[in-house]
Amino acid sequence: MTVLLDLADIQGGILRAYGRQGFPKARYVFFTVRDAAKGRAFVEALRPTITTAARWKNPDRGEALLRTRNPRVKDVVRAEGVPDYPGEVQLMKPKVAINIAFTFYGLVALQVPTRTLRNMPDEFIDGMEQRAALLGDDPFLGRRDAIWRNSHGENRVHIMVSLNAEMLPDGTPIPELAEETGKLQALCDASEGGVVLLTGHGPDDLPWQDMSAILREDDGQLWPTNKEHFQLSDGFGDPVFEGQLSGEAERLRAVGGGKILPDRSWAPLATGEFLLGYPDEAQEIPGAAMPIEFSRNGTFMAYRKLHENVEGFERYIEEMGARYAATFGVPQAEAEETVKAKMVGRWSDGVPLMAAPTFQDWQAFNADLAAAHAAADKPKLAQIALKFTDFQYRPDPAGAVCPVTSHLRRANPRDMLDPHFTLPESAGWDGSALVNRRRILRRGLPYGPYDNAPAGSEQGIIFLAICSSLFRQFEFVQQQWMQYGLDFNAGSDTCPIVGNHLDADAKLVITTDPATGRKPFICGALPQLVEPRGGDYFFVPSMTALRMIGMGIVDPT
Repeated sequence: MTVLLDLADIQGGILRAYGRQGFPKARYVFFTVRDAAKGRAFVEALRPTITTAARWKNPDRGEALLRTRNPRVKDVVRAEGVPDYPGEVQLMKPKVAINIAFTFYGLVALQVPTRTLRNMPDEFIDGMEQRAALLGDDPFLGRRDAIWRNSHGENRVHIMVSLNAEMLPDGTPIPELAEETGKLQALCDASEGGVVLLTGHGPDDLPWQDMSAILREDDGQLWPTNKEHFQLSDGFGDPVFEGQLSGEAERLRAVGGGKILPDRSWAPLATGEFLLGYPDEAQEIPGAAMPIEFSRNGTFMAYRKLHENVEGFERYIEEMGARYAATFGVPQAEAEETVKAKMVGRWSDGVPLMAAPTFQDWQAFNADLAAAHAAADKPKLAQIALKFTDFQYRPDPAGAVCPVTSHLRRANPRDMLDPHFTLPESAGWDGSALVNRRRILRRGLPYGPYDNAPAGSEQGIIFLAICSSLFRQFEFVQQQWMQYGLDFNAGSDTCPIVGNHLDADAKLVITTDPATGRKPFICGALPQLVEPRGGDYFFVPSMTALRMIGMGIVDPT
């Protein structure tokens, strides 16, 4: 059955990756609640400003962006944005998208009833700090930003408000970002100490966390890119689930973003993997906090601030590139690009190794892409675009093309963990059945200077993982796939990019084609490339639940 979502009840940041939809600037602001009634008033004052997942009109075309999702209604929603039918909402795209989320102790501080809170999952109640051993964060607890080190007592983080903003031509945020920040401060002032804005971000203890897409100049204008500080392209493999898109868009995006069926075709994942109140991949609706209306259309989110050791990464790639070049007799530049691609699973511009196994294949791939652009060949461009996501690992069981412990293959093993992966006949294949319950929606943006940044700069990624079960999805991937290698027959080897490399024997094995007789190439002594700077677990409520919280009318009976 087609899943029809109540988009006006779902917060927009769940379904939308704002950074890829015209909001390359962002600011996350955190608050603590010291008076429950004033905290609820703060939430209720913010509620009308929250951006939902309701469809946006496209003002550039002067027409509705999308038709109604209700199959019984054939009319286009009127261009002025007034709903023609109940539930058929369409809004103008905002200049700043605003969303809100709460830690468990934030819900406690706002006096959400105990009967509701006790049905929250254990990992959400514990919070990220208490789960540090499971996540592999233990060695870095002392390096967290002050806001997370001090998140106890009257300084505990309770509320997170995200502001995602458009950009001016000079690369700075639009003035509305500062205006919305000022409104948040004004609400705090009006609460007379009932709600307090928490400071402590970065080495300068800033009052909020700023972020920005990495920009590039083209024809005298700045444009946002999908790069992060290691200069690797990201954002290709986000999951696609039922109801998130419609029609042809769902069919196309599910290729590479959905689940692999036994016949090797693609389908969107179950909605319940990412939104509470819907069937998941087990065809179950998991138990949730009562009343059902409090949980339905909400979800959970892991906020992670991840520092990137850019100098260490560049130095290591240069050193390993020199060794690789000497071993295989290739130019240094080719060797460095190859080592990076083998660590990540994609070339630096995002082309997957499964689509372009060698450096020469990659060059040919980009030549075809450039030719298709020059000819404005839309069918060819569409065909090439699918190659960024439409691949499986069955043709590469040994990892000779894409190493089995590369970051990409760990984060989403696709069909690789099929118990019948090596069977030559398709009759017994299970596709990606064992992986479908481990997928997460990834959100966030880079932070810190990126252009001529001084040595030792604090820079990295704000990473948001959105899923229905933090334990089954986010924590499993982080613990079992990123910080461990047994599922990939790699012992205790961790992810070469985000894994812990505190031991001198941390390594990545780059397997070669067995037919060549060449020995594998070992990237040894991996440095620590990514360090957590703090974070926590949040509940992202529906608009219905947000009204309940703000008005103090949560009734678990």
